[in-house]
Amino acid sequence: MTDPTIIKIKNLSKSFVSKNGTVTALENINIDIKQGEIFGIIGMSGAGKSTLVRCINFLERPTSGTVIFDGKDLSLLSKKELERVRQSMGMIFQQFNLLMQRTVISNVCFPLEIAKVSKKEALKRAHELLEVVGLADKAKAYPAQLSGGQKQRVAIARALATNPKVLLCDEATSALDPSTTRSILALLKDINKKMGITIVIITHEMSVIEDICQRVAIIDNSRIAEIGTVEEVFTRPKSQTARKFVFPEGKRIDHFVSNRCCRIIFDGLSSFEPVIANMVLECKEVVNIIFADTKNIDGKAVGQIVIQLPEKELAAQKILNYLKAKGLTVEEVHNYV
Repeated sequence: MTDPTIIKIKNLSKSFVSKNGTVTALENINIDIKQGEIFGIIGMSGAGKSTLVRCINFLERPTSGTVIFDGKDLSLLSKKELERVRQSMGMIFQQFNLLMQRTVISNVCFPLEIAKVSKKEALKRAHELLEVVGLADKAKAYPAQLSGGQKQRVAIARALATNPKVLLCDEATSALDPSTTRSILALLKDINKKMGITIVIITHEMSVIEDICQRVAIIDNSRIAEIGTVEEVFTRPKSQTARKFVFPEGKRIDHFVSNRCCRIIFDGLSSFEPVIANMVLECKEVVNIIFADTKNIDGKAVGQIVIQLPEKELAAQKILNYLKAKGLTVEEVHNYV
């Protein structure tokens, strides 16, 4: 049986030596990324995620550990072999990194020139890719004439030029407004679906992970804090770091009639079912919603709501029983305030 893993990161560490001593950027990283999936790596600034993406394609050589790409141990390859493997890894950056003196079509052709593809074939491929990213009419424009979203689309076309097996996206939407971000993520999702290209998304934004990724690794202080499907991490985060990303604390109210609360975990119920409204109608009991953070992932609700339960034991128990009967995970929360 063929191994579905296209990138295997094993016990990877990376340190940098400076005049102030040794700085550890990554420590004992282990990740398997499957062929054809969209995999997210999320962490705050300085967590080590950008160093990790540069280690994946050996732009940074790990201090220890290995990266196996498509069955090849990158540490064992010659410089020429490594250059050939890198053609199978397209790279997309936050600041686009386009050549400003070149036209759009010339930017897309650039990696093909390096790969010594004939000019005729390169132009044919570049025009095809500009169609894919929706910029066929901008072939003769220069980057300075484009919006941020258009520049990123050119960068995506350029990254696809050498028919890569993997796209590495390092904060690819961080410089874009929310609407443009959504359109770029939709484009990447479409490319993944139609071309079967594995996509690795490096980001500090949980909204990007929930919009596009199937699995996610959370990196904190140079280590992997948690790894799992987006649904698992969103509904039952195990690490403190994951909880901070998934369940950020909202504003809290000053006074409670009751100090008894319960947390309702949504892990796949239809987003269109009004659970709380139905509960109030069925139980005939009013509740306060103290905190809510639910998201729609593929038509399913994931996240949590914390509600204040009635003071009366019978009324509170009725609500708890109703929620459990709906198949929801319910836990009483103490000292929430």
